[in-house]
Amino acid sequence: MPDIASSPARPPQSLCLLRTSALGDVTHVVPIIRTLQAQAPGTKLTWIIAKLEHRLVGDLPGVEFLVFDKGKGWRGLRELRAQLAHRRFDALLHMQVALRANLIAACVRAPLRIGYDKARSKDLHGMFINHRIAARSGEHVLDAMASFLEPLGLRQSEVRWDIPIPDSAAEFAERHLPGAAKTLLVSPCSSHIVRNWLPQRYAAVIDHAAAQGWRVALCGGPSTFEREFGDAIIAKCTSKPLDLVGKDTLKQFLALCRRAQLVLTPDSGPMHMANAVGTKVLGLHAASNPDRSGPYSDRRWCVDRYDAAARKFKGKPAADLPWGTKIEYPGVMELIETEAVTERFDSFSCTHP
Repeated sequence: MPDIASSPARPPQSLCLLRTSALGDVTHVVPIIRTLQAQAPGTKLTWIIAKLEHRLVGDLPGVEFLVFDKGKGWRGLRELRAQLAHRRFDALLHMQVALRANLIAACVRAPLRIGYDKARSKDLHGMFINHRIAARSGEHVLDAMASFLEPLGLRQSEVRWDIPIPDSAAEFAERHLPGAAKTLLVSPCSSHIVRNWLPQRYAAVIDHAAAQGWRVALCGGPSTFEREFGDAIIAKCTSKPLDLVGKDTLKQFLALCRRAQLVLTPDSGPMHMANAVGTKVLGLHAASNPDRSGPYSDRRWCVDRYDAAARKFKGKPAADLPWGTKIEYPGVMELIETEAVTERFDSFSCTHP
């Protein structure tokens, strides 16, 4: 198997992109779609995506979506296979390293099957591709995904999202965040529980922002865990943040971000959603490297304790770890001090009066 695909004479007429999840990674695929639409306008684009993530980007114009409902288990896979049974594509971008993604890839008929290099492959990924992207280290996840375009003879020179936000979502955001008050949006939960900061420290930052005249809104999904986590934060607050936990949809969250000046969040899907609409992010990083998975456009306001986590839990500096190593140990986020977060908030506030 060659390490890098040879470039075709022209872009493919039909292209299947396989990236079902998660929310953050799906936002990284959107600039690839925009690049393809700009540089290969004649290519028909089909994106295999999961049900939740489809709610975020499923209204992108010019893209056919095939929705995989992983909640249905094997029945969901059979339904997707039936949709693909009589389809053939010129190329497949297999952009997800997971066993379930391999089962989906096996259903896609395409002579050119582009996947990750050997260093970034696992879970038998290499058995379902016949060309690999170039091996690189030190890249942000978004740039790594963009390199899937190179075997097609294309290159991402501009990063553009423009994820549609319906008028109804914009109206929701304006109703809950009216006027032009400076707003801190707090989205405290990651799907990786060990990436979550402490409720009392979130509360301290919320009170700090409120004391400076900022409006603070607390957001989160509808799960029981997120509701309980939000309640734990509110119970520790002396101020009264606007409680929107479980009340907004993905599109409404995008609209809320667009009305906020700053979003406070750990490494999570909401971090990348906020970045996609151009809102600055105060990211909390200890379990993951912000240079790899932080907000793509601007990481100046992030708190980075990744090296401290590497030294404590791995016994070596972050520079000595393989690129992309996650340090997801209980207590790792306690390395992020409240004072470090309020300092980043104050610095942002001073430069964005």
